[in-house]
Amino acid sequence: MLISQKMRELSPELDPLRLGTGWRPEELSKPQIFIESTFGDSHPGSGHLDKLVEAAKEGIAEAGGCGARYFCTDICDGESQGTDGINYSLMSREMIANMIEIQQSATPFDAGVYIASCDKGLPGNLMGLMRVNIPAVVVTGGTMAAGPQLLTLEQLGIYSARYERGEIDESELNWAKRNACPSCGACSFIGTASTMQIMAEALGLALPGSALLPATSPDLLEYAKSAGRLAVKLANSQGMRPSDIVTLESFENAILVHAAVSGSTNCLLHLPAMAHELELEITGDTFDQLHRGARYLLDVRPAGRWPAEFFYYAGGVPAIMEEIKGHLHLDAMTVTGKTLGENLEELKAGGFYDRCQEWLEKANKKHHTSITREDVIRPYDRALGTDGSIAILKGNLAPEGAVIKHTACPREMFSATLTARPFDSEEECIDAVLHHRVKPGDAVFIRYEGPKGSGMPEMFYTSEAISSDKELGRSIALITDGRFSGASTGPVVGHCSPEAQVGGPIALVEEGDLIRLDVKERVLEIVGVKGERRTPEEIDAILAKRKKRWKPKPVKYKRGALRLFSELAASPMKGAYLDYGNFDKE
Repeated sequence: MLISQKMRELSPELDPLRLGTGWRPEELSKPQIFIESTFGDSHPGSGHLDKLVEAAKEGIAEAGGCGARYFCTDICDGESQGTDGINYSLMSREMIANMIEIQQSATPFDAGVYIASCDKGLPGNLMGLMRVNIPAVVVTGGTMAAGPQLLTLEQLGIYSARYERGEIDESELNWAKRNACPSCGACSFIGTASTMQIMAEALGLALPGSALLPATSPDLLEYAKSAGRLAVKLANSQGMRPSDIVTLESFENAILVHAAVSGSTNCLLHLPAMAHELELEITGDTFDQLHRGARYLLDVRPAGRWPAEFFYYAGGVPAIMEEIKGHLHLDAMTVTGKTLGENLEELKAGGFYDRCQEWLEKANKKHHTSITREDVIRPYDRALGTDGSIAILKGNLAPEGAVIKHTACPREMFSATLTARPFDSEEECIDAVLHHRVKPGDAVFIRYEGPKGSGMPEMFYTSEAISSDKELGRSIALITDGRFSGASTGPVVGHCSPEAQVGGPIALVEEGDLIRLDVKERVLEIVGVKGERRTPEEIDAILAKRKKRWKPKPVKYKRGALRLFSELAASPMKGAYLDYGNFDKE
């Protein structure tokens, strides 16, 4: 018996309450499907999801089920960027997962369709569906179109920094603002939103070939309808829960795709947190191991040339997987009930790539371009890079690790010894950068911005101010226990762990310390004091003395969601999820 029908026997109030909600009597005995989405007027990535919800509901009805709509709207990192609002971003992922747990557990359903597009909404849904562990299908909300001159939103940081330096006038800045988001959907670059849509498909939880479709495409509505039909089928199947489908091999597949697309560093927060929900362990070291020697193939912004809408026109996730299939676990199960390898063969036989080519030709006509598939997704033997796209750096400065996206970092900064310039907030740092109080050869630190410090906001504007500066962008590094936008480029190192708020070595850095950064050797360490080299033993002794003098900063948030996060957040290298085991440590 389906769990929804068991619930009806236990709760005599359930039927009349659902009839009062608008259910028809004949629907009460059908498979009941939970439709969760982040629909709301919060940003372009969620503003259109109501249409996908209705398409999924229609598909559910066609397959003999009844869908119930639930909502937990996400926030927009872009809208809160540069304000204290961004401090709530990562915590919102936890709250979305919690609401899914609450909504589904309070009135159990037989299967679910989860619909989201963006940075924390999609990871929150993925964590939530793994936690409640009913059969589930993910529908991703697609990507927005590029604006005129192929303008995309991540370029706004550069326009803003150029305006602050007096290089462009207000009218040029306003032109960029008015044209960067011409439609609904996730921002058109491989930021966190696009990365997580790709991850949903790579994990086997979304329909093959569905990630990062143009958000305005009628094909996306058809995928949502198909997801609804599939959810009903899964409700009546055995062994098709997320815990049955998603394994360590599934995560390894996703990380290899992440390497191939030069995905957002925020993925190092989200995949480990998802794995934790399934009692699996993925860490920064897992990413580093799989990225070593992996092919980087995708020439899409921010690391590449083209807007993200061209990713789908070039064949999307399936085309990436075809290029790296020799390294994938092709026998990994997916939500279709078929293996990854079987799905790829079906797509080829069903004309998927021909349809993508038609889209590409239409886009070239619209934008007056002549982009080919291989301009966007490089063949395996002509990869953009052969060492993945991220590296985990370790040393006495980051014993648990720190992350750099080396595909977006100038080669000049792959190996450098720099002079420390520590700041205890982003506001202090960006002011120094914009007014040229930071000099070539500096290692600029922004600390106390980790999960326990201030919620782990993005250091986007500071990173863009540095990367858009012709001199600083190739001569300094930005190091933080906070994180970066998926749009960030330049010599930036994030997630430095342990974070400053818990007394990590980043809190002990002083002006004039010498900092060694070496991407190839995976090193981030303090090698000198006051401009003079010291032995590792001397550095250890100096840091021990500093630690004795160090005092934690007062808790920034006294109540509410961020107080909870500051108390319970795990290390960034573990995923910064709410670690309830911390209760036991107190």
